[in-house]
Amino acid sequence: MAAYPQSEETNLTPGRLKGFALVLLAAVLWGTLGIFYKTLMGVYGLSPLTIAFFRAAFSALFLLVGLSVSRPHWLRIEWRDLPLLLGFGLFGVAAFFFVYVNAIDRVGMAVGAVLLYTAPAWVTIISWRFLGEPITPSQWLALALAFVGCALVAGIYDLDRIRLNGPGILFGLASGLTYGLYSVFNKAGVRKYPPWTILFYGMLVGALMLLLAQDLTEIKRALGSSATVAWLVALALLPTLGSGLAFATGLRFVPVSAASVVANLEPVVATILAYLILGEVMAGWQIVGGVLVITGAFISSQS
Repeated sequence: MAAYPQSEETNLTPGRLKGFALVLLAAVLWGTLGIFYKTLMGVYGLSPLTIAFFRAAFSALFLLVGLSVSRPHWLRIEWRDLPLLLGFGLFGVAAFFFVYVNAIDRVGMAVGAVLLYTAPAWVTIISWRFLGEPITPSQWLALALAFVGCALVAGIYDLDRIRLNGPGILFGLASGLTYGLYSVFNKAGVRKYPPWTILFYGMLVGALMLLLAQDLTEIKRALGSSATVAWLVALALLPTLGSGLAFATGLRFVPVSAASVVANLEPVVATILAYLILGEVMAGWQIVGGVLVITGAFISSQS
């Protein structure tokens, strides 16, 4: 997602209100991911691996068409940047899409979305370990809140819950880690290329990686149902590409720091939708943990 130069004035002009509305729309669209995943798995019987593949493949296809028509020069890259794009596609797209849909499948939409928001903590650790960036006191606080909150969301106070949901919790933590890698690779890529260029090649590589592990008969079965294809197309257009477009456009009107605060509403939206549509209810201590995780993400976004 692009980061545009921003004014730090605080008056709510029509442009700034539009920007906040667009960022909020992005958060809402991101928060609907679990609905798409649950529907495609529960109603249409697709496997998490197949859903992850089609999410990447259709997103790459729509980006290719859009860029070819409007910005064909954005499709040009240098060969020396191929390792970066391969890493982004493998870890930030293929691995992330796969582990997150598995987290939603195993621990539910609400818990999965909260665990996803351990990503800023992972980014802090990765940046410290591999990029040499120091960890500030506020980031240490954010890390502590994120991991204490994560432990509560995982239900560490209930050993039976841990035994039952262990694999799902691991998938949830892995989704936070891979989403963190998504951010790191994306940040490195947009220093040289437009964000949509990075996203296209990431989706393309991710789709090809996921295709290697696919059962081709399931792909054929999915494409044979118009209803399934409609849901898969909507998955690519709304919470995947639509959210990215809304967020990037919103950044034209509001500072990145302010936009990131609004974007942190995603797990809140996901939790509310999970309750209203899927009937998922988080326990009291899990809600406390979720608040800690989101607070940690907020502090990270301001650091």
